[in-house]
Amino acid sequence: MAMRLGLGLPQLKRFDVSRDVTAVARDAERIGFDSLWVFERALFPEDPSQGVFGIPGLPWPDDYRSVADPLVTLALAAAVTGRARLGSSVLIAPLHGPFQFARTLGTLDAASGGRVLAGLGTGWSTDEYAAAGVAPFEQRGAALDELLDVCAAVWGPDPVSYQGKYTVVQDAEVGPKPARPIPVYLAATTPRALDRVARRADGWMAVGAPPQALVATWRQLKEQAAEYGRDPGALELCVRANIRLSDTEVAEQDRPPFTGTMEQVVRDVVAHAEIGVGEILLDLQRNARDRAHLTDLATRLYGEVRAAGV
Repeated sequence: MAMRLGLGLPQLKRFDVSRDVTAVARDAERIGFDSLWVFERALFPEDPSQGVFGIPGLPWPDDYRSVADPLVTLALAAAVTGRARLGSSVLIAPLHGPFQFARTLGTLDAASGGRVLAGLGTGWSTDEYAAAGVAPFEQRGAALDELLDVCAAVWGPDPVSYQGKYTVVQDAEVGPKPARPIPVYLAATTPRALDRVARRADGWMAVGAPPQALVATWRQLKEQAAEYGRDPGALELCVRANIRLSDTEVAEQDRPPFTGTMEQVVRDVVAHAEIGVGEILLDLQRNARDRAHLTDLATRLYGEVRAAGV
């Protein structure tokens, strides 16, 4: 089966959320994209308590200013499409109340005919946790585990019953239910987070890395899943490609994946397909001046990737 291709929806400040999300979603489905994706940034601190990704001194990029809400963005896309999957890469799970989060995703899946893919992570910004965190930053792993438990309960049969640290549901009917079991992909880089993928996720949401590095971690994840008595063949691998286009070729020894000319990016996509990546999210919005430019870039990249045999 050909690798599925996804497109990041326009959420950045330069886009008009009142019209660009629906227009790009329609265009992407017409072009042939298999999925539509969102990411989450809750705020942009003027005086951040830490660098971006938690790296001391690394400034937050201006692209993170005023990012449209991911769940509203997905709902807009769902309303104007009928085939493409609706994914998140990623929702910062501990910034959401578990019960309401589960209900929202369940309703979105029911409304879209079973097209939601829940890509979740724990995030890295202490400023976002201070503003919206359900639990302290230091307890983010436990908060994610409880959210996953609550989702399983709420999406399962009635009556729903659950008791955790942050959520208590006494026997209750909770609906609407998802149209089908919602796949849950988890972002992970640390040993503990990767173990969580192996134990309980439907897939691994990886951020663009050299294919050779992905292969080693992917093999380890599948071995861990088998040790937990799970079918490693059922695990999915999805890669987020944060594309940075340039007019001239970037020297290979200095080039991060998905950076450079369109031709270099296409070669990166092909290399990921060759190692067995099931789906790749092509996020082009940082390279686009406006909606029309984003659609043009997406059309060209989709055509060139498929022409390369992916």
